[in-house]
Amino acid sequence: MRRSVVRFGGAATPTGRATGGTGPVLSRERFLEGGPVDAGVRAPISHSWQRCRSLGLSPDRSDLPFREDFDTEARIVRAAVPVLDRLQYTFAGTPMNICVADASGTVLLRRFGEASMAGSLPAIQRLPGFVFAERFAGTNGIGLALAERQLIRVYGAEHFAERAQQSACRALPVRDPLSGRIEGVLCLGYPRSLDDPALATVIRKAARAIERRLLGHSSARERALLRAYLETEAEAAVGRHHTVGLDELALGQRPDDRALLLEKATELLSCAQRAAVHVRLSDGRRVTLLSRPMTSADGVEGLAVEAVLPGPAPRHPLITPRQIDALPAFPDEPAEPAAADRAVRVVLPSGAAALAAPARVATDGEAGGSGLGVPRVPAEDVTAPSPRGLLLVGEPEVARHALAARRRLELLSEASTRIGTTLDVRRTARELAETAVPRLADHVTIDLPEAVLRGEESADPHGDLRRTVVHGIRDDCPFHPVGKQVDYGPTTPQLRCLLGGEAVLEPDLRVAAGWLAHDPEHTAELLTHVHSLIAVPLVARGVVLGVAAFYRGRDPTPFGDDDRSLAQELAARAALSIDNARRYTRERSMVLALQRSLLPHGLPDQDAVDVAHRYLPAESDVGGDWYDVIPLSGTRVGLMVGDVVGHGMLSAATMGRLRTAARSFAELDFPPDEVLTHLDNLVGRLDREDPAADATDIVGATCLYAVYDPTTQRCTMARAGHPPPALVRPDGTVSFPELPAGPPLGLGGLPFEAVEIDLPEGSQLVLYTDGLIEDRDRDVDRVLDRLREALAVPEREPEETCQVVLNSVAPAHPRDDIALLVARTRALAPDRIATWDLRPDPALVGEVRARALRQLADWGLDEAAFAAELMLSELVTNAIRHGSGPVRVRLLHDRTLICEVSDASNTAPHLRRAASTDEGGRGLFLVAQLARSWGTRYLPEGKVIWAECGLDGV
Repeated sequence: MRRSVVRFGGAATPTGRATGGTGPVLSRERFLEGGPVDAGVRAPISHSWQRCRSLGLSPDRSDLPFREDFDTEARIVRAAVPVLDRLQYTFAGTPMNICVADASGTVLLRRFGEASMAGSLPAIQRLPGFVFAERFAGTNGIGLALAERQLIRVYGAEHFAERAQQSACRALPVRDPLSGRIEGVLCLGYPRSLDDPALATVIRKAARAIERRLLGHSSARERALLRAYLETEAEAAVGRHHTVGLDELALGQRPDDRALLLEKATELLSCAQRAAVHVRLSDGRRVTLLSRPMTSADGVEGLAVEAVLPGPAPRHPLITPRQIDALPAFPDEPAEPAAADRAVRVVLPSGAAALAAPARVATDGEAGGSGLGVPRVPAEDVTAPSPRGLLLVGEPEVARHALAARRRLELLSEASTRIGTTLDVRRTARELAETAVPRLADHVTIDLPEAVLRGEESADPHGDLRRTVVHGIRDDCPFHPVGKQVDYGPTTPQLRCLLGGEAVLEPDLRVAAGWLAHDPEHTAELLTHVHSLIAVPLVARGVVLGVAAFYRGRDPTPFGDDDRSLAQELAARAALSIDNARRYTRERSMVLALQRSLLPHGLPDQDAVDVAHRYLPAESDVGGDWYDVIPLSGTRVGLMVGDVVGHGMLSAATMGRLRTAARSFAELDFPPDEVLTHLDNLVGRLDREDPAADATDIVGATCLYAVYDPTTQRCTMARAGHPPPALVRPDGTVSFPELPAGPPLGLGGLPFEAVEIDLPEGSQLVLYTDGLIEDRDRDVDRVLDRLREALAVPEREPEETCQVVLNSVAPAHPRDDIALLVARTRALAPDRIATWDLRPDPALVGEVRARALRQLADWGLDEAAFAAELMLSELVTNAIRHGSGPVRVRLLHDRTLICEVSDASNTAPHLRRAASTDEGGRGLFLVAQLARSWGTRYLPEGKVIWAECGLDGV
């Protein structure tokens, strides 16, 4: 097998048969037969084949467009000729075809390793002028390098055209170092048997050499302008000695003054016309900047910007520079130029300097305007006899690039503060669009999967996209509306960027085959509004979040590679913020799901109050608010609201523990103040039992607990650092009862006090958490007044009351959770209550049984008479035998039949299982067997033993 060694830049590079396989021959055949592209085909080749299909290209086509009017003196030609000559020498004796094409794909230069190739090859492979753009030639090195804007390798069957199946090539775009624009393409073509990975290094070095020559040409033009300025000033200085150096003007200036002068001078230079502006320095002085056109001896046109200070001119002539740098040579292996060295800096003895601005920038569509933040004044109005000095000299196009670069840096700086201000996925995506319009793009659309909007990772981020944001300078652009599901074809820039993970640039949508073919009717309508596109994937931490599309329409300048880099940087920053918002949304959803699962799922059956409730989570963090309705003995009901300090999962879990404990304490029939005391002890124990808790993780809570008794129409309430309830009387009078505030739960050692108030039937008790009334932007007293007005409507249903309160009192964007509980009181009718007071005499037990049977007959509860008679007999006997003082018997006919026996003793009854030999001890056991439930509650003096008998069969 024949092998050879070529040399480039002094390094030996072997060539020979490629070792990476034989190319996707079978894949190409299946594709041409109408099948899909195999997964093994490289993404750039796959995309190109699909675009060729959408263009209707034939692989058998052998003709290409030919241009006779191509520019043989183009900048890329003048810069590339010496480099191609060197490449021809390097590849001498090999079948290497070396060419340079312009940015449209037209071949401008050709060189051959073997001279005989010039006569043996077809015309399209040996003559300049043929156009190898992808839309004409199909998949090839030059066309694909322009489409993908990166180094491209096309091997054998990866070519779309049949004529190129035995060839291979590598192609790389060549860019203008100043503007970043693609000036042309350098391509190496060769038989596929000579493909070698080392050729990638060769073509990169050659392309960099061409780019350095392009930069050198620009630097030489600026030096010529500086030379012309100095010669002009030297002649004009005779008889008027008033020109000084920049350092003399800057004497005593602060660094920010100097930066301001250079910034305004660059803006003035970009105007490309004679003009003047006033700039005020930090010390109050006003400097006038003058720009005037000038032309060098060899015809280079540009401008010079001078700074003029008011006052007398110094008495010395202009001193010409000691030295002006010559055009630098380009060695085989030169050092990479620094980013800021895009023009030669020429220092005068007096300190004047030529323009030195950043590299790799492009126009932003506004370079023709002044963009100045100071008033423009005519140059004729500036008096001549004042001290002045040269600030900048150069071409307007270079200044426009410098301004565009600075504006891009400003946009990135602004993006760091504008994007990600909230933890809302949709809002963050919109902030990206608002930041980019109009300074980068005229329109921005953002598509996110539905799963990402819910806070999850999308299982199909390429196919489950929904339009999330549409933002632009106009509202009538025919983009898909927000909420619509969007499906992108395999050759569209959006899907290509998602699959490749890199931004995709389509400078001219009129020739973007994949974009046009996806939806011809819709894209044709869009083309009347936009002409250039950048599609950028939104990827953060390895998660694909969606795609952003930047469109330009009003600005006639198409997007360039610098715009693509800027869009990708903006999208990367936004993607990180979107991912943070997504993760927060997921966590918030989990916390909210936990919170809702720990709240009551329904209302218990009871007739003491009509109840309605609401829970409204905060917009940002979910807290630990809760409410509860607890049926109690004696037809009473417990109403509770509470608020755990803090937000997040810990607060929600703590809320669940406190609510469970509070319900348990309430069901033990403890009075409200004792329930709060037990909760206070529990919260303190939770803090002590958590060894990892620090000062910021202290558990704390507030709580309000009320017990309403429909038999007496009285309510007992106590609170622990919680807002007082609102009380709405039947006549519509609203008040906030004066309850002792009590300390928040968890402080320990401080007592809680209970207050008893009358609640006539039809009254409403409104319990709420502090999120309803407390907000940093609202006064609490005014909010309470608004709450009073909202509640001052009698005979309103609790559900309606809840809705009115949330609509009129709750903040529009709550920063804290809101729990709301509205209870309208009922009263148990007197004819459903039977009460008897007894002396502690066992002989009266039979009388009690007789009275009870008569009362049950009056109520129509004969079927419950046997169980009720037996339970009353046992309870009254125990009260007389083991209690003290007067005994009271009460029967309550509600949903169930409740038998109560009270006495003045605090001794607690104890249920036990009597042995077969015991003579007693079976009374409470029988009660527990006959009753649905039973228990004891304590009074300030004495106790009540109660038993509840079901009426299901009655």
